[in-house]
Amino acid sequence: MPKFMDIHHGMKGLTADQLNAAHQADLAIQSEEGVTFEHAWADTDSGDVFCLSEAPSAGAVQRIHERAGHKADEIHPLTISL
Repeated sequence: MPKFMDIHHGMKGLTADQLNAAHQADLAIQSEEGVTFEHAWADTDSGDVFCLSEAPSAGAVQRIHERAGHKADEIHPLTISL
């Protein structure tokens, strides 16, 4: 299954609890689109959040994020892994 890295901008000052709550919201509904969110990271200084997932498509990732209340600004397919 393809992997994706998505990026959310504008979340400056995000706390660990807020990141966890957003991630849990994704996890709660991810199976409805066949998505598996693997990990999330945040850079509190820049306000960028990064999410790694396996999914059938970028659209499936975006639909889960939108329904969870935090649309991704960018979604990148990861085509090579070491």
